[in-house]
Amino acid sequence: MKIKSFVAILLVFSSLFGANAQKKYVVRTVAFYNFENLFDTINNPNNDEEWLPEGLQRWTSAKYKQKLENLSKVLMQIGVNDKQKEAPTFIGGSEIENRNVLEDLVKHPNILKEDYGIVHFDSPDKRGIDVALLYKKKYFKPTSFINIPLIIYRGNSNEKEKETEEEKLDKDKIEIANDNRVYTRDILLVTGFLDGEEINVLVNHWPSRSGGEKKSSPFREAAGRLAKKTMDSIYKINPKAKIILMGDLNDGTYNKSVKVGIGAKLKKSEVQQFGVFNPFEQMFKDGNSTLFYRDSGDIFDQIMVSETLIKEDFSTYQYWKAGIYNKPFMIEKFGRYAGYPLRHSENEIGYSDHFPVYIYLVKEVK
Repeated sequence: MKIKSFVAILLVFSSLFGANAQKKYVVRTVAFYNFENLFDTINNPNNDEEWLPEGLQRWTSAKYKQKLENLSKVLMQIGVNDKQKEAPTFIGGSEIENRNVLEDLVKHPNILKEDYGIVHFDSPDKRGIDVALLYKKKYFKPTSFINIPLIIYRGNSNEKEKETEEEKLDKDKIEIANDNRVYTRDILLVTGFLDGEEINVLVNHWPSRSGGEKKSSPFREAAGRLAKKTMDSIYKINPKAKIILMGDLNDGTYNKSVKVGIGAKLKKSEVQQFGVFNPFEQMFKDGNSTLFYRDSGDIFDQIMVSETLIKEDFSTYQYWKAGIYNKPFMIEKFGRYAGYPLRHSENEIGYSDHFPVYIYLVKEVK
C-alpha cells in the first residue's frame, strides 16, 4: 500500500475487496515483537547483574547500542512492503527492562521521526522485564491504561484468581512464594482513540513453560481466562467495543489457554457476538512459525481481534489480514540452529528468538 500523505491511503485492488476495488482506504499496522532481553547497562535493583558489563553476558554499551540498532531496523519494516510504506501505528513489546530502554529505542535515529508515545508499567520482578505499547502520537490518543495482575497459586486445583492493585508482580520465570502464589506477568490494557475511533489494546506475556509444558499449562490457561474476563468487562461498558489482544502467549494457537480460555476461533464465520478471531491459527496450520521450541516450530506470538473488528462494513476500522515478519537478515544461516530466529550469542548481537507478527486495520475514506 503506497502511502505518501499524512493519512495512510490504500488503493485496494479487486482481488481484495471485489466490487470495492477502486475505493480508498486508511491503513494502520498493528505489530507485536518480543524484544528478547532488552536491557541497558545500568545496575538497577531488579537482579539484572547478568546484563551488566561485568555480568555473564558481558553486556557493554556497544552491545546495547547494537541491540537498539537491530530492533529499530526490524520495527520500522514490520508490515512494510512495496505498497505499504508506513511503519506500524502500534507496537506491543515484551522482555523490556524499564521505560529508559524504551526511551532510548524511540529516540533512535531510525525511529525518532515516527514520534512514538510509550505506555509502560514497571514490575517488581527479579529480572525486571515488562510489557509495553508504543503508539504513533499523530494517529492514536490514549485515554486510559492499566496493568491487570494475574494472580494464581500452585497446588490449588481451582487456581485462585484475584484482581488487586496491591500485588502487581511480573516474573520471567515462575516464582513460588511461601503462600504458593505463582508470580507472573500482568496484562497491559490501553484504551484510546485511533483517528477518532475508540480502540482497546491488550498486551500480554503469559507464564513461561518453565517446569514443562504440561505442568505449567494451568497458569497460561488462567491467563487466557483473565484476558477474556478483561474483554468481557470492556463489553459491559461498551457492547460494541473494538478490542485487539496481542502478545507472546508461550502457547500455540491450538492450546487450551487460547481455544478455551479466550475462546478464539479459526474462522470468522465461527465468531459469535463478544467472540474472538485468531488469524494466526490458520497460519500455523499452513506451516508458519514465530519461534522454535524444542526444535519444533510454533506460533506463540499472536494478535487476535474482537468480533466487532471482522465486519464487512469498512466505514470504520476493520481487520484485513495478518502476517509474520521474518526476513532473511533475521534468520540464523548456519549450524544447528539454521532457520531459527537470529538471537544474541557470544559472537553476535542478534535480533530476538521470536519473529514479530502484525495485522492490518483498514477503513474506507469517504
